Amino acid sequence: MLYSHLTPAAKRRAFREALAGPEILRLPGAFNPLSAKLIQDKGFDGVYVSGAVLSADLGLPDIGLTTLTEVAGRSGQIARVTDLPVLADADTGFGEPMNVARTVQTMEDAGVAGIHIEDQVNPKRCGHLDGKEVVGLGDAVRRIRAAVDGRRDPDFLIMARTDVRGTEPGDRGLKLAIDRAKALADAGADAIFPEAMKDLSEFEAVASALDVPVLANMTEFGKSELFTAKQLHDAGAQLVIYPVTLLRIAMGAAERALDHISASGTQDALVPEMQTRARLYELTDYAAYNHFDSNVFTYKP
Repeated sequence: MLYSHLTPAAKRRAFREALAGPEILRLPGAFNPLSAKLIQDKGFDGVYVSGAVLSADLGLPDIGLTTLTEVAGRSGQIARVTDLPVLADADTGFGEPMNVARTVQTMEDAGVAGIHIEDQVNPKRCGHLDGKEVVGLGDAVRRIRAAVDGRRDPDFLIMARTDVRGTEPGDRGLKLAIDRAKALADAGADAIFPEAMKDLSEFEAVASALDVPVLANMTEFGKSELFTAKQLHDAGAQLVIYPVTLLRIAMGAAERALDHISASGTQDALVPEMQTRARLYELTDYAAYNHFDSNVFTYKP
C-alpha cells in the first residue's frame, strides 16, 4: 500500500548486487508511476526513466528542454511506487560541473538507484539522431568527476553515457567510443552506456575493453538492431533498457482508439482491448487501501 516497502538505500544495494551477478538486467522504461508498478508485477529487474519519454510526456521534443526539477520530480514519483531499482536519464547533468554535483544529490533525494550523464554538448538531441556533437574529453571527464565527488551514498550508481560513436563513421567512431569509455571509467563511472552501437560486435568490443558494466540501449527506430537480451548478454552487456517501448505502444493504442471513436461514435468495440477495472484495482492495491480505511474509520456514534 502507498509506496515501496524498501528504502532507496536498500534498492541501491540490491541494484549493485544484481549488477555483479551473472544475468543481464532488463529495465523497461516507465512513462508514469502506474507503468512502473506494471513493470515490477511482470517480473523485470528494474525500471528506467527516459529523458526522451519525459520530454514527450510534456509535449516537448528531446532536445534538452526539461529541467532538473522536472526530471527529479517524475523520477521520484516513479521510484517511490516500486520495489525495483530505478535508473534515470540525467541528460548532460543540467549544467557545468557544479550543477552536475547538484544533480547527483537531487536525484539521490528523489530515491532513484542511479543516473547516467552523457557527453553531448548543450542543447543535446536524441542519441539515435544524426548531427550530434559531443564535448571534449576533458569536459566529459570533469562531468563524471563532479558527479562522483557530489555523491553521498556510495551505492548510488553513476553511469557515463558517451555519444561519440555517432560523431565519426566506421572503425574510427568505435575506437573513439572505446577510448572515451575507458577514460570515463577511470574518472569514476560505475558503468558505461555506449550510445548508438551498430551491431553486436560493437557491444562486444566495448564490453571487452572495460572492467565496469555496460548498458545496451534497445530503442526502436534507432541505430541498433533490436537484439534479444541473451544476444546482448553473450556480447558482454550487463544491462539492457527498452526506454520508449511502453510509451510508443500506449500512444499507438490511444491514437487508434481515438480514430475508432471518431469514426464510429462509440468505444464499445474497444472494451475487450482495455485493461479492466479489476486489473487496475489489483495494480494499485485497492483492496489494501480499503482494508486500511475500514480499520481506521471504525468510530460509531
